[in-house]
Amino acid sequence: MLAYGRNVAEKILKDENLRKKVKTIFIEKNFFQKIDSVWLKNEKLPLKVVEKKELDRLSNGKHQGIIIDMEDYQYTPITDLFKEDISFILILDHIEDPHNLGAMIRTAVAAGVDAIIMPSDRQVGVNATVLKASAGTLYDTKVVQVVNLNHTIELLKKEGFWFYGAAMNGEDYRKVDYASKVALVIGNEGKGLSKLITKNCDFLISIPMKNNVESLNASVACSLLLYEVVRNRK
Repeated sequence: MLAYGRNVAEKILKDENLRKKVKTIFIEKNFFQKIDSVWLKNEKLPLKVVEKKELDRLSNGKHQGIIIDMEDYQYTPITDLFKEDISFILILDHIEDPHNLGAMIRTAVAAGVDAIIMPSDRQVGVNATVLKASAGTLYDTKVVQVVNLNHTIELLKKEGFWFYGAAMNGEDYRKVDYASKVALVIGNEGKGLSKLITKNCDFLISIPMKNNVESLNASVACSLLLYEVVRNRK
């Protein structure tokens, strides 16, 4: 997987565990002369100083002077979640835009979410765009990919989780009391929650809209709802 952008690169190169996943670092000549040496303090890292056009070719011009080719992202097995004391989960029901996914990951990490769960089909997976949009926070949380999202919901209900699905016809999200174990469910950007997922939610919650605005961007709505859960559970 390619990781690009200076913030993401800095996070990777300053983390001992992430550095072990690095295969090759591509750095633009001009940028190489300016960077802080702490980024490359491990002399064993494979480094290639290249022309800007080579970085442009690899990343469609979004690199900011550095690209890291590293091992593919490893999802957390769902079984690992049941080994830990977790109480706050974000579930994504077929998110398609990698920028939305990256933004949601970043907000989830900031809000203290313990894990993010998403299906393996009809859902954008972790890629370079997601990593960039998350500003590197992808590596600060657990992302779980499952085959059957509804089955996973049933398993988590047995662990005491209550499910709150974002929907157009739900209760005002500010008037809901959130349980000690919360799973917030965000649906697809265009279609919203799938029918079976909607049925499996314990509560449906909505963000009130004015001035003929029908809905918010999925990542924006996710941010509002996540922080309401945080506020409500204090």
